[in-house]
Amino acid sequence: MSVIPFLLFAFVASITPGPTNILVLTNSQHFGVKNTVPAILGGCVAASAIVLISGAGAGEVLRQYPLLRQLMSWAGVLWLSWMSWQLFRAPATSLTSKNHPRFTARAAAVLQVVNPKTWMLALAVVSLFAPASEHALRDIALMALWFLLISVGCLMCWALLGRAVNRVFRTTVAMVRFQRAMALCLLISAWAGMLA
Repeated sequence: MSVIPFLLFAFVASITPGPTNILVLTNSQHFGVKNTVPAILGGCVAASAIVLISGAGAGEVLRQYPLLRQLMSWAGVLWLSWMSWQLFRAPATSLTSKNHPRFTARAAAVLQVVNPKTWMLALAVVSLFAPASEHALRDIALMALWFLLISVGCLMCWALLGRAVNRVFRTTVAMVRFQRAMALCLLISAWAGMLA
């Protein structure tokens, strides 16, 4: 396995803005970094498990059945659209209340499972970086572990950014504007992925 190119690929895939990153940021903004860690772990463990499962051959199913991939895409984009609407319409009073929608570990894991882009990314990782050796399954498990560690670190950066948002946007009006901007980013990233 080419370790450095793989680590760079995993870093770029994990740090670039996307639905999970945006949801981690907004969850951290409202509930703090500590309360966001379960969502980070849920999403990262699910994505790493998908790398492992894809390496074992199950990811090929999505390539062979485009209708299944399309159904997963629609389920994911509709769910993300609903979440972005919840973020967008939340009134100013909900910024400090516990009624704000929380991004849970389960929701983060489900987001990875229904996102065909995660499966395609995992297939790309396996096909590009997994060596054809007699210890292929061990090497793929190691790749999944590295991917887990890197993605947790990257999403922690997004959670810390969410905490910093509260220091930058000090008024309720500014916080609501930021929240609505994040809701629009989430909606755009969901639909851009669908239409790509």
